[in-house]
Amino acid sequence: MEATVPGDKPIFERVLLKLSGEALMGEQGFGVDPAMASRIAEEIAELHAIGVQVAATVGGGNIVRGISVSAAGMDRVSGDYMGMLATVINALALQNALERLHVFTRVQSAIEMKEVAEPYIRRRAIRHLEKGRVVIFAAGTGNPYFSTDTAAALRAMEIGAEVILKATKVDGIYDSDPMKNPSAVLFRSLTYREVLEKDLRVMDTTAVTLCMENKMPIAVFNLLRRGNILDVVMGKSVGSVVRL
Repeated sequence: MEATVPGDKPIFERVLLKLSGEALMGEQGFGVDPAMASRIAEEIAELHAIGVQVAATVGGGNIVRGISVSAAGMDRVSGDYMGMLATVINALALQNALERLHVFTRVQSAIEMKEVAEPYIRRRAIRHLEKGRVVIFAAGTGNPYFSTDTAAALRAMEIGAEVILKATKVDGIYDSDPMKNPSAVLFRSLTYREVLEKDLRVMDTTAVTLCMENKMPIAVFNLLRRGNILDVVMGKSVGSVVRL
């Protein structure tokens, strides 16, 4: 992600948007808020309308988080598979919201379930993007012990995305939790090593390391502020960037 001057054209042709399951909750305490799913879909549709190829991954924390149920006493592998299935529910919700805006989509699942999603096939995913479809990746990597952060990094590399757009509830990467510390400092730019050494929890260690080894930039921004996704793709100074 080189320094660029914002203009009338997007600075990326293909992006991967990483959404948390919690993003789909909106103001609810659980599940999917249709209004929030629609709002996110509208922003994705804006990218699609200007010719940006968009892939997305969605977490499942609004329904079940594998590591949480494991901490409560459930078998970790079973918990992780439950979390993967939750991401499929969220992917279908986002697909529905996009298709109501007349944006063609495909959901690809790392766990085979032919009735509701295509199996993940890298070449097919790339072809869908080339044909102007939004591709939503579900079920993580299909393996327990790997987070949706790692799945997002892996899929971004596999499809040749130019950047990972990491949507959060805060304005970017801070030196401490801004929800708890009003004096937290926002970093505009960081290297991968700084993220790892400072333990900033932008994404999990495996995902950040994978991005570092493959020189995949990570743009972190506030999803709750309308228009931020488009602004990042247009090269405006929004949020934080992790790069070499």
